[in-house]
Amino acid sequence: MSRITKEEFYILNSLYNGSMGRAECKAEKLPFHHLKKHLFYLNLVRQGYISESSDEITAKGLEALEPYRVNNAVILAAGASTRFIPLSLEQPKGLFEVKGEKLIERQIQQLHEAGIKDITIVLGYKKEMFYYLEEKYGVKFIINPAFNIKNNIESLYLAKEQLSNTYVCVSDSYFVENPFNQFEFQSFNAGVYTDEASEGEIFAKTNLEDRITELNDTKKKGLMLWGHSFWNKEFSESFISLAEKDRDIGKYSQVFWEWMVKDELKNLPPFYIKEYKPGCIFEFDYFEDLRKFDTKYLGYTHSEIIRNIKLVFRCDEEDVVDFRNISKGLTNTSFIFKINGVDYIYRHPGDGTESIISRRNEKSSLIKAKELGIDPTYIYADVNEGWKISVFIPEFREPDYSSFEDSKKVLSVLRKLHASDVKVDYGMKPWEDSLHYEELISKMNPEIVKEFQDLKSKIEKLYKMTLGDGVEKCFCHGDTYQPNWMIKPDGNVILIDWEYSGWSDPGIDVGYYIVDAKYDFDEADRFIKEYLQDSYSEKRYFHFMAYTAIIAYYWYVWAIYRECCGAVMGDALPSWRDAAIKYADKLLNKN
Repeated sequence: MSRITKEEFYILNSLYNGSMGRAECKAEKLPFHHLKKHLFYLNLVRQGYISESSDEITAKGLEALEPYRVNNAVILAAGASTRFIPLSLEQPKGLFEVKGEKLIERQIQQLHEAGIKDITIVLGYKKEMFYYLEEKYGVKFIINPAFNIKNNIESLYLAKEQLSNTYVCVSDSYFVENPFNQFEFQSFNAGVYTDEASEGEIFAKTNLEDRITELNDTKKKGLMLWGHSFWNKEFSESFISLAEKDRDIGKYSQVFWEWMVKDELKNLPPFYIKEYKPGCIFEFDYFEDLRKFDTKYLGYTHSEIIRNIKLVFRCDEEDVVDFRNISKGLTNTSFIFKINGVDYIYRHPGDGTESIISRRNEKSSLIKAKELGIDPTYIYADVNEGWKISVFIPEFREPDYSSFEDSKKVLSVLRKLHASDVKVDYGMKPWEDSLHYEELISKMNPEIVKEFQDLKSKIEKLYKMTLGDGVEKCFCHGDTYQPNWMIKPDGNVILIDWEYSGWSDPGIDVGYYIVDAKYDFDEADRFIKEYLQDSYSEKRYFHFMAYTAIIAYYWYVWAIYRECCGAVMGDALPSWRDAAIKYADKLLNKN
């Protein structure tokens, strides 16, 4: 049987669906009430695809539709949706309830209604929370272990065996009316015309046949890609071929799949726009978007995080607004929010930190640091769950590692901290603590422990050389890397994040700044001498040099433990290892 035209397909598919009721959101160019008068309709009747007596699709008409059958759907649900804080910190966005229905469940039900029962969901972030869907709806899962370091092209590549004549969806889309069909004529992306687009959206330029001729990510209005897409077998195979080639290069590993289509449009089979009217497809990129769409989120969000904020400030949930994400730190995730025109920061603890950080001790240090005037930002910290609220400092800069003037500012604060009369019964013991992390690591992956035994022996030797050398313990910060310093326009310096603070060796504060700055030996020499000033002696100097290696080793083993817990440490882990080796070898060879 010869292929039917697009107009003929549209008529037969409309009749198959029973009415145009489900498609009222579509901005089609051929309204259904004109179909019976149209030449294409009359031609289909003459060919026997439509019954002349009943105006219903015939068996021959169904056979003509069969080559366009949608085989399945792939729903992308691996991402952490960091723009959707704070709710996304508690559960994946696809599981949010909107107007009484979970987003992903509504989408699965709409696919089922259209006859699409073969559904695969690609999971990553908080994947276990989706598992109930397998029993409830018979869906299949693919796990993307790289969800937090790659974007959704990786998810699609992992689902390559499922991609054929396939709907490609995202778990957080909300369709006012069911957009899915049993049959689709050609590959397309849903699109909506808008005059108010947010940053990072892609706009399409099309020809008279709605084929996309150009994609642009710099426009602010026009026909925007928005919602689901359909890929026929030819398009799916071409896309996966391009994704395969990019795996070694990684050009598109940090962007959405549409960006690769934008750049490779000429090398892909025809891709079209299926336009929908505004207000028919919703994607909630930010929590404020959801609040506007579903007003129940103004008064009661079901969010423990917002409840925490409300209780601290004794306000209503709708008073907490303007959520903004901060890039995830090595240990925690934080975001900014506003109440009564004032910005604050909420710190959400990272997974696995409960095993290595005492939140009760941290809170004690925060209070003491505020009393010392070293960290005036503290407002509240929860000792059981580990969350914290601080005042947001809008204007500041981090110290410039290449500026000795900045070094002097930092060291002035450290001397003040170390000279304070604060005494506590907790604190970092970098050598002993690294042994503790080693025990935790060995329970998860014993093979990794073997990799650093030689370095461990060197650090142990250095540590023993510092014992009894006269450098006394004091109140320390423990995590003096660049992002924890804030130099305000007036020159005042603030030191934040006291998770690793306590009664410890001052070498950890001086040494870690050197490690993070990647100072060479001459720069480290100058830095330590500036800290010691009149208290300089060869023995004290060696102590602080040795602790540069010791603290680097501590963070190296800590990073291995964090990666065993699922965190991604990136370049920090080898950087700490190399610093520990560099300073240990320098000092031990010298002695």
